[in-house]
Amino acid sequence: MPVIIKDLTDDESTVIMVDSNIQREELLISEKAFAYKMKYEAMKHQGSKGEKHTADLVGEAAGESGRTVQRYIRLSFLISRLLDYVDNKRLSMKAGEKLSFLTVEEQEWVLEAIDNAVLTVTDKQAELFKNHSREKTLNQGIIYSVLLQKKEAEIKVT
Repeated sequence: MPVIIKDLTDDESTVIMVDSNIQREELLISEKAFAYKMKYEAMKHQGSKGEKHTADLVGEAAGESGRTVQRYIRLSFLISRLLDYVDNKRLSMKAGEKLSFLTVEEQEWVLEAIDNAVLTVTDKQAELFKNHSREKTLNQGIIYSVLLQKKEAEIKVT
């Protein structure tokens, strides 16, 4: 069996592994998120490679923009059940990205509200939660209030 042996650092081997695996067709959003994160961190350890930002370099091999790579990486900060909702399209990638800025406890509150009231979170609602979290004013009452306002608005008949 022909074999090619290369002497690589851990970071170099991580980059090659991610580039090889990212080409698969049936890749979950969560798998892509963690793969991009691994490659991003490996490339950061290797140091600057010119004028391009690391996220741009990460995306080049897969034909993605640096901003898209950053969005995927951000998803890796979601708790697993919310990330599952993104994978299953119950939560949009954009909403997931915004929710990833919440603390773990705040994400658990959102998850509980979604499950208890059988609701979904829109991108706009996720942005509201992110802003409340940044201002340290997010609590379970606000989460339910924001989620239920949408539901009440949908029920109105004229």
